[in-house]
Amino acid sequence: MQELVALLSQHGVLIVFAVTLAARIGAPVPAAPMLVVAGGLASAGEFSAVAAFAASLLANVAGDTVWFMSGREYGHRVMRVLCRISMSPDSCVRQSESLILRWGGYSLIAAKFVPGVSVVAAPMAGALAMSWPRFISFELVAAALWTTAFLGLGMLFTAQIQQILDVMASTGAVALGLLLLILAALLAMRYWRRRSFLREVDMPRISVDELRSLMRHAEPPIVVDVRSPTSVEVDDRRIPGALSIELHEVPDKVATLPRDREIVLYCNCPNEASAARAARVLMAQGFRKVRPLAGGLDAWVAGLAQGDAVAAGGLRA
Repeated sequence: MQELVALLSQHGVLIVFAVTLAARIGAPVPAAPMLVVAGGLASAGEFSAVAAFAASLLANVAGDTVWFMSGREYGHRVMRVLCRISMSPDSCVRQSESLILRWGGYSLIAAKFVPGVSVVAAPMAGALAMSWPRFISFELVAAALWTTAFLGLGMLFTAQIQQILDVMASTGAVALGLLLLILAALLAMRYWRRRSFLREVDMPRISVDELRSLMRHAEPPIVVDVRSPTSVEVDDRRIPGALSIELHEVPDKVATLPRDREIVLYCNCPNEASAARAARVLMAQGFRKVRPLAGGLDAWVAGLAQGDAVAAGGLRA
C-alpha cells in the first residue's frame, strides 16, 4: 500500500490523465474520486495542480472527441455498442436524448455529472450532426467545470485526504483488503442491477420471420415503433406501416389500440428494452396479444437483407 501511495505522489499527473481518459472512453474506473485525491496531493505540494488540471482537461476532450467523431461517422451503430456495455442499456440513451433535446449543447456540460450518460452524450451529439465548433466549445467548458469541481474538492479537503492516505500507508494489507472489498461490493451491485434489468425485460418475443408471416394475413398485427424522435433522427429506418408511439406515451394511447389484434412493439435498443417495457404496460392494462420483436429494428433490417440475398440467388439459379 505504501508503494501505491508513493506512485500517486510521483506520477499523479500521468495517473490523472490515464484514469480520466479511460473513464471518458467508457472503462468503469473511478475518475472523479481519483481527481479528488489528486487535488489533495497537489494542494500538499506533491505535484502541480495546474498540470493535473491540464491533464484532466486534455483527457476529457480527447476521449469525448473520439466518441463524437464515431457518432458522426457511424450513428446508431455506435450508440448500440455503447448501450450494450451500460448497466441499463435503454435508459442510458433515453437520458442522453432528453438532455440533448432539452439543453442542446449545454447537455454536454450536464452529462459530465450524470453517471451512465457522460459517455453517451458525445456520440449522441455527433450522431445528431452537432457542428465541430459547437461541440469543441461546449466540451472545453464541460471538461473545465468537471475538472475544477473535483480537483477543487480535493484541494478543499487536503488535510482529510492526506490523513486517509497516511492511514492506508500504515495499515498496508488491511487497507488493501478493504479496497478490494469495496470494489467487490460495487461489482456485485452492478451485477445485481444488470440481472434486475434482464428480469424486467424477460418475456416471450416474436421473431422477424413470424412477424413477416403474420403481416401477410388479412388481419395483420399492429406494429408499434416505441422509439423517441431523437432515436428516429439518429436511425431513420423503420418497419413499413408501424405506428409511432413513444414509450412514455403508451399509457395514454391504450384506448387507441385494439385488444383483439396482435400487437408487436419494436425499438433499436439492446435486449429490446423499450419494447419490453411498453409491452409490460399494455399487459398490465389487460392486453394479452402483446410481444416485443426479437432483435428489434436491426433484426428486421437484417431479415430483409437476407431475404433479398436469397431472392437474388434464386434468380441467378
